[in-house]
Amino acid sequence: MTEPQIDYAAVFRALPGMVALLTPDLVYADANDDFLRLAGRTREQLLGRYIFDVFPENPNDPAAAGMRETRDSMLRVVDTGERDTMALLRYDIEDPQRPGVWQEHYWSPVNAPVHGSDGRVALVVHRVEEVTELIHARGGKGGGPRGRVLEAELYTRARELQEVNERLRRAHAREREVALALQAAMLPAPGPTGPHEAAVRYRPAVGALNVCGDWYDLVDLPDDNLAVAVGDVVGHGLAAACAMGQLRSALSAACRVADGPAQALEALGLYARFVEGAEATTVVTTFIDRKSHTITYSCAGHPPPALVHPDGAVTFLDQATDPPLAARPEHLPRPQAHLTFTEGSRLVLYTDGLIERRGEDIDTGLARLSDSLTRHRHRAPEALADALLTDLLPSTGTTDDTALIVLRL
Repeated sequence: MTEPQIDYAAVFRALPGMVALLTPDLVYADANDDFLRLAGRTREQLLGRYIFDVFPENPNDPAAAGMRETRDSMLRVVDTGERDTMALLRYDIEDPQRPGVWQEHYWSPVNAPVHGSDGRVALVVHRVEEVTELIHARGGKGGGPRGRVLEAELYTRARELQEVNERLRRAHAREREVALALQAAMLPAPGPTGPHEAAVRYRPAVGALNVCGDWYDLVDLPDDNLAVAVGDVVGHGLAAACAMGQLRSALSAACRVADGPAQALEALGLYARFVEGAEATTVVTTFIDRKSHTITYSCAGHPPPALVHPDGAVTFLDQATDPPLAARPEHLPRPQAHLTFTEGSRLVLYTDGLIERRGEDIDTGLARLSDSLTRHRHRAPEALADALLTDLLPSTGTTDDTALIVLRL
């Protein structure tokens, strides 16, 4: 059956209720027909203009706060990437036919983000319910006694709601600050890695707090050798980040004293049983021996690392796979395997956000990764990491986080 061809521009303009689109600088990008009609403005009077140049605040009302409250709400959306519901608002509009004459209006606005391909807010959806007629009908137009009582009650309730929203906003801002600090502390740029040039990338899920349970780590070992790992704790937010931090630190320590990656993951698995939220964490660890040109690896339920050879062939490190951490009731030794590499090869470790898509077999994602690695195999790690993200992540972002390490061997 042929899918219908939908004219989304026509749908937007026909939407019931007042809806406008603004840039992050609060400049009108579009508005639907109801917005133009009820606001008394033409499309030409709106598009490309700053919102408060089109709708300045009533200079005759010294108590007016609608402009500040609306601006603050929209900028919160741009800053946090989350929807912001405003309290009932009085915002008078100047009559376009009679300059200097201001018409009383009551609005109930909601502002919501539209994310771009880079995960940032590209547009703000400004949806407004016009409730002026309802207030006049229930209280009497012209501000009679019942009207004044109703207006006072509405403003009291509106201010109460606004105070609640402000407290929630501050709590969210504090949580976001903590999240960003955790991310910076636990996912730093790689330090010196001996002869191995490395690049790392982290991309949060769309709408996330910019922190989650994905991690990467590079650990210097004796004789210019290196341990490289990536892991993924189930979930998002501060709880997942806290579990991730504990596991990352524990694995980093284990790699320094273990005889190999399997032993390091065995120690991590035992530790994970006592870390809240660590159950079903996936992780893969590789030990790189520079002198023997050997990679030894062990995988706990994680997507396999990929080794792209100088000739473009891709080998997935999938011969030592075991269940995720703390997934088995009893402790059993974990497997490990090894393979040799040619100097100039690239080793890529990643979390499932890079390859997995809903409704799609994982082999399809692995094939995309293999094709991209073959095409970009001669690029330096920084350029290769950017190319992989461009090729494999949807332009609209993903619902899962992505951590990525690219290492030149």
